[in-house]
Amino acid sequence: MNTTHPRRVFPGSRALAIIVCATSIAACDGQQHVTAELTSESIIADGSSTVFPLSKEAARRYTQKQNNVDIRVSFSGTTAGFKMFCAGKSEINNASRPINAEEIAACKGKQISYIEIPIAMDAIALVVNPKNNWAKDISLTELKTLWRPAAESNIKTWKDLRPNWPDQNIALFGRGKDSGTYDYFTQEIVGATRSSRSDYTASEDEEFLAKGIASDVNAIGFFGIGAYHRHWDELKLLAIKNSNGDAVYPSLETVKGGSYTPLTRPLYLYVNTKALTEKKDLHPFLKDYIERLPNWIHFTGYMPLEDTQYQKNLNLLNK
Repeated sequence: MNTTHPRRVFPGSRALAIIVCATSIAACDGQQHVTAELTSESIIADGSSTVFPLSKEAARRYTQKQNNVDIRVSFSGTTAGFKMFCAGKSEINNASRPINAEEIAACKGKQISYIEIPIAMDAIALVVNPKNNWAKDISLTELKTLWRPAAESNIKTWKDLRPNWPDQNIALFGRGKDSGTYDYFTQEIVGATRSSRSDYTASEDEEFLAKGIASDVNAIGFFGIGAYHRHWDELKLLAIKNSNGDAVYPSLETVKGGSYTPLTRPLYLYVNTKALTEKKDLHPFLKDYIERLPNWIHFTGYMPLEDTQYQKNLNLLNK
């Protein structure tokens, strides 16, 4: 069954405060919704729920210093976010994949110019329920067998996937089709973007997915590594058997070393260049975001880029 959880929205300090749970800077469930009206100076950041915790935290830290700035951070998925961004309805699109040809054309059609800012490295994590005592790793071939469209009719149980696993129905969880993570996962695992079986619980909300997997012993799902780190005590991480047959867990070392393949990818901000000159708070916010991110990114479970890349980002922003 394909379900979609409601989009979550966090306003900046001029409206309601961005709330960060005491246990983790990215752990809030986020039941609040925007009630204050937007102004001409409001900054809207939408898009990827994978990037959402980073932009939310950057906004929280910036508005602690500049409490008269209104930054609205929300998530609808990378693909849905680009639709909004290319229609001129947001200043920032958080993205877990690069902009595609269709979106480039949409932005050009609306005369939306932009800059692309890489901000972090992410690994897509495969997770199961901690009571699952049979699965410790999964191969790329098994992942393709499980997620390809044809699997919907013939891969129903764990035993169907690996003969020594139990004859119990698999409960599948994954990102929705508005998600850049879904696009990337299907391309790398199935071999075709936006191609997969459809009989799974889908959502753009990683918190919703984590809760579902934590409540079902037969569950397996995928999302960004940051969501796993926020729920490490409720979920079990699977190693990926790569093309060399090595079982590799996602970590700072395996991502930087290139052994956790192919589920490693950069995360981005796309910024409307016209808004950089028209909205006085946008440039200083992004400058603060890029400069301070390396100091706190480790709290989120994501991985920093090289220092030289952040300097390139600042040079691009200053142009």
